[in-house]
Amino acid sequence: MIRAVIVMSTQGKPRLTKFYDFQTPEKQQELIRMVYGVLCNRPENVSNFIKADDIFGPDSKLVYKNLATLYFVFVFDSSENELAMLDLIQVFVETLDRCFKNVCELDVVFNFNKMHTILNEVILGGQVLETSSEEVMKAIEEISRLENKLESVALKSSGEDFVGAIGVVLNNVAF
Repeated sequence: MIRAVIVMSTQGKPRLTKFYDFQTPEKQQELIRMVYGVLCNRPENVSNFIKADDIFGPDSKLVYKNLATLYFVFVFDSSENELAMLDLIQVFVETLDRCFKNVCELDVVFNFNKMHTILNEVILGGQVLETSSEEVMKAIEEISRLENKLESVALKSSGEDFVGAIGVVLNNVAF
């Protein structure tokens, strides 16, 4: 199971965090600081895989990828394959690149909701849902299309009941 996804700047500022097992906000901040402490002190010529038992408890591993000014970090247990997790980071980054045309730290900061939507299409509840960047992009495009349709219906029916406007959109969607 995937236990956490953290995207942080190379300066240690968390840009996206998602913990799949409950952690208090204080504990999350402590874990992020500890992860950053490990990552910033690692030489470039070592493996991207780290045993994270000291940070996240027994049976925890961490895989990361440093791209430009961001660290993409996945924390997982032994039921997940290390190389598959590294590949999943690649899928996540490829999808972000497709959405934002060469993703950078500002994209992560200013498109917080879209980042979480993309992450939720790849991982939900600590389980991998999709490993194809193209399939994730199809889902994101569909979500964007529905959001635009909802906005246009809501604007057209500004005098009508908003719940009715949502019903119109949902009636036109094939589930």
